[in-house]
Amino acid sequence: MTDLETRAAPRESALRRAAPALLGYAAVRALGLLALALWSAARDKSAYTLLTARWDSLWYTRVAELGYGYEVRLPNGDVHSNLAFFPLLPWLERGLAAVSPLSAADAGFVVSLLASLAAAWGVFAVADHVYGRRAGVCAALVWAVLPVGIVQSMAYSESLFTALAAWALYAVLTGRWVLAGTLASLAGLTRPVGLAVVAAVWAVGIVAFRRERAAAATPSPGPERTGASAPSSGRERSAARADGASAGERAPAPAIAARDGRTTPADGAHIPTGAPLSDGGRPLARALGMLLAPLGAAAYVLWVGHRTGKGPLGYLDVQAGWRNGFDGGYAFARFVGEKFASFPSALAGVGLIIGVGLVVWLYVVGVRQRQPLPLVVYAGVVTALALCASSYFGSKPRLLLPAFPLLFPLALALARLRTSRAVLVVGGVAVASAVYGAFWLNGSGPP
Repeated sequence: MTDLETRAAPRESALRRAAPALLGYAAVRALGLLALALWSAARDKSAYTLLTARWDSLWYTRVAELGYGYEVRLPNGDVHSNLAFFPLLPWLERGLAAVSPLSAADAGFVVSLLASLAAAWGVFAVADHVYGRRAGVCAALVWAVLPVGIVQSMAYSESLFTALAAWALYAVLTGRWVLAGTLASLAGLTRPVGLAVVAAVWAVGIVAFRRERAAAATPSPGPERTGASAPSSGRERSAARADGASAGERAPAPAIAARDGRTTPADGAHIPTGAPLSDGGRPLARALGMLLAPLGAAAYVLWVGHRTGKGPLGYLDVQAGWRNGFDGGYAFARFVGEKFASFPSALAGVGLIIGVGLVVWLYVVGVRQRQPLPLVVYAGVVTALALCASSYFGSKPRLLLPAFPLLFPLALALARLRTSRAVLVVGGVAVASAVYGAFWLNGSGPP
């Protein structure tokens, strides 16, 4: 085998392993696009326009075609500036349009389609690494069938951001620190919530350095105290793996019980017992990754501050012009409370409370299932930023779309079902999601 073939083999193996997840994801998204096309045709609307030339898609296209500086002044004094939109997606739209016959809007659609596949692969890769292949396939499918999953096919930045975030987290889990930092930096150029990826990289890096420092300060016991220089029996080796102190080692998860009473290991499923520190003790690479992680977001925020003449807080002023801010959830809680002023809207209020409760419950379950530290930190920050923003309350489900670790408890539950039953569940939810997505985009759509 040639060197080129040797290097290509792992990629082919990884793609083959992810193939069921990618094929299932593509089928769900194709169903969603078909439902949207049929619904839009019945209402004499263009499905393609809804995907590429409405709402935020127009803002990204304007940045790609005209650059920054466009703004809309509303009668109430608010100023909607395109500086609120981070630049990576418009850069990709402009670059693809420059080397192809596609318009910027067309390029945005293509970028989102490709990025959604990369995101599904990343979601699979993370879940596969933590819980096993079957759970990884289920995680990608659960992410695909979310009620607002149609956004994954729009010329929006959610798919691009989720792809960068998922692969950054996978890089952290596997100890590829420079890659993790680079992807985190790119995520920070995509959406403000890129801070969640930076927080995940930094949290694991800090834990790793602290453990190394503690290990260096604690003399290791000699053979005369331990009786051996390394675990020799299978039980001792299992105990050593379960202590969570070594790099990337994981304890096996409980077997998944099938409906017929049999138990199977779910294709190597496992639950991690500690922070993933699989970098082989390379503190310089870890430090470089941590240094790279915040550069993208910091560079854009500082540039906006310089352009607006308002310093480092200039970006916050831009967001304030859109009535966006972080108030700890006060405005959202008041919005929910106002729904109970009349009976019909009270039902919506109850639905909002149930939805928020479900999100919080999924996060708590993930923590109790001992998700790795980067997933817990990332999902927590994304959820907090989404729920505690002070404006555009209808967009919160879309803002939660990148918080894919929240879906892992559902993916594990789905993985425990027989294949035939899991297919029926996913198929039914996919149909419902496709219908809802078509109805949503032909109605209010994303704000």
